[in-house]
Amino acid sequence: MPTVAPLDLEGHCLAAVFLGDVPHFALADGTIHRLDHGHKTVQANDGMLAAFHDAANDRLITGGEDGRIFAVTAGGNTAELATAGKKWITSVAAGPQGAAAYASGKIAYVRFADGKTREFSHPRSVEGLAFSPKGMRFGVARYNGATLHFPAADGKPVELEWAGAHTGITFSPDGGFVVTTMQENALHGWKLADGKHMRMSGYPGKVKSLSWSAKGKWLASSGAPAAIVWPFSGKDGPMGKAPLELGTRGNAMVTSVACHPSQDVVAVGYDDGMVMAVRFADAREVLLRRPGKGAVTSMMWDRQERRVVFGSAAGDCGVIDISA
Repeated sequence: MPTVAPLDLEGHCLAAVFLGDVPHFALADGTIHRLDHGHKTVQANDGMLAAFHDAANDRLITGGEDGRIFAVTAGGNTAELATAGKKWITSVAAGPQGAAAYASGKIAYVRFADGKTREFSHPRSVEGLAFSPKGMRFGVARYNGATLHFPAADGKPVELEWAGAHTGITFSPDGGFVVTTMQENALHGWKLADGKHMRMSGYPGKVKSLSWSAKGKWLASSGAPAAIVWPFSGKDGPMGKAPLELGTRGNAMVTSVACHPSQDVVAVGYDDGMVMAVRFADAREVLLRRPGKGAVTSMMWDRQERRVVFGSAAGDCGVIDISA
């Protein structure tokens, strides 16, 4: 049976991540807690609204009500990357070559590693940001679709249209697909080679968590009583194919998903705080954590594939040791 090292905090956990091999927990009040030979705390934003794990640079990018964007590295070291005055920073993302993006209102900003920043204005508010893993390209989720920019070059952006409010965005690991979460209970996708649409609907709740499998052949999602896992191995992605439904529980909703770093396994977190690991091939389940106080909001595997860090909406966080 896996063992759980709990950490009871006050408030909503936006991101639970490993920096180095140390568990870090970023809370909505702007504090960042870590389990590093004891419980330690640093203050980042004055009111945190967004946090993104920058895997390539082993850091956490945060933005908040104070208009400041921070990079947090292992050991709780915080450095201010940028400021937007008194504007709220509602979304952040990290990209290749040390680039970071952040959004406030209708404007998305890209900050390059050398400190230079570019602005990209949109007709409506920017709801989500993501970088493509291929080349210097980033996407904006917005009302009625998504916009793709090339921040290092001059040229027109690519507009991907689909009616409705798009709230989050992700690129597939091969850069071939873009998928957005929507205000309605659905995902929408585009195949970038030809602009083909991919409708992924039927969710009973809003999708707030997405995770790509190690080789990018699957996209796991929350928003149902099971983890809904869409197949992306074919050239047209999930079109015409049924998703897997993993870790089904009749009386609980999935609120967070985190795919294993190398195997076709997903950690599934629920609105009652339970965490399970489920294998894609045969839907075999392993209980990782019994129900807790709040809905699971964030999870991540460590590089050794032995531990899962998790955070919740009620602040009951912790680390699950699977090797036990």
